[in-house]
Amino acid sequence: MKWNAELYDDKHAFVFQFGENVLELLNVQPGERVLDIGCGTGYLTQQIQNQGGVAKGTDYSPEMIAQAKANYPDVDFAVEDAANFTVNEPFDAVFSNAALHWIHNKDGLMQSVYNALRPGGRFVAEMGGKGNVDQLIAATQQVLIQHGYTEQAKTKIWYFPSLGEYTSRLESHGFRVTFAVHFDRKTPLKDGDQGVTKWIKMFGSQYFAGIPETEQQQILEEITDILEPHYNESGQWYADYKRLRFIAVKE
Repeated sequence: MKWNAELYDDKHAFVFQFGENVLELLNVQPGERVLDIGCGTGYLTQQIQNQGGVAKGTDYSPEMIAQAKANYPDVDFAVEDAANFTVNEPFDAVFSNAALHWIHNKDGLMQSVYNALRPGGRFVAEMGGKGNVDQLIAATQQVLIQHGYTEQAKTKIWYFPSLGEYTSRLESHGFRVTFAVHFDRKTPLKDGDQGVTKWIKMFGSQYFAGIPETEQQQILEEITDILEPHYNESGQWYADYKRLRFIAVKE
């Protein structure tokens, strides 16, 4: 998936803005080495450094890392696969916001994170949890099928686990989960009734693989019509987000 880093910063800044209170959970201590996985355009990595940490940000997207380096030239950034990486020196903490649900190889991720931490180091993250954007996914699948795009409707873009599923998997990799919560957080979309289209183009473009550009706009409009009664609150549109947040310590 090719990311549009400028659109991400301009219209989807809520991703890292909501992540600021996940940083409170991280509670960076001066001099701590912190790895930020799925750092996107680097805003939260820079905040970790501002709070006294020695931060490194990684992302699978070269476009995101290029933007991060341009935004924050004094922070260390690199293109890496979160499900398969090694480090030369262990980190005190690994942090991630709104990225882990993109990683389908969760065992590779958890093993890589475990190996990257010092004993007693912590893994602090927030991701999409079970039920995240269920209404949007259902509407998208419905309209794609109606237009004859059955295979596209089957596309599995994200991994949204339950609390029990994810924490049990963390425990099986040697972590002790000290905090976990699964909660609803309706999330504002920008630009009114265009918000759904812009969200899907940013995060769900894989649904439209092989569909002619001329048809895509009609499909997006029909998805928006289905979602309007659920998403439109007096002109402000909200997506049905459900988040999973946790702290896990390397035993």
